[in-house]
Amino acid sequence: MSQTDDKGFEQPITFFSKKLDCTQQKWCTIEREAFAVIEMLRRVRAWVFGYKIHLYCDHNPLSFLTEAAPKSAKLMRWALALAEYDITFHYKEGKSTMMAVPDYLTRTVAVSHQSVWL
Repeated sequence: MSQTDDKGFEQPITFFSKKLDCTQQKWCTIEREAFAVIEMLRRVRAWVFGYKIHLYCDHNPLSFLTEAAPKSAKLMRWALALAEYDITFHYKEGKSTMMAVPDYLTRTVAVSHQSVWL
């Protein structure tokens, strides 16, 4: 999680990592990505609730989570949980500078165990 300073630079506020259990590792990509968003928002709720949230993700289907009716019951529950936040999803290509570090960490750690970084 980061915040833009007065000069327009992104400053990290907190980092979050969680090892996925065996069942979670079998979820499709959008479910793992959505789970990461939900878990992060649970952890930082006191900081972000009531504020406009811009979430940048390199997984484009995640941006449709709040715009269309999800096909699975799990995604529908998570979309409803996200409805209490003023959140806007933005697609950011994984090769961009802002997405490169989390992607590197995720892919490096994921070799030994499935982790989710946000």
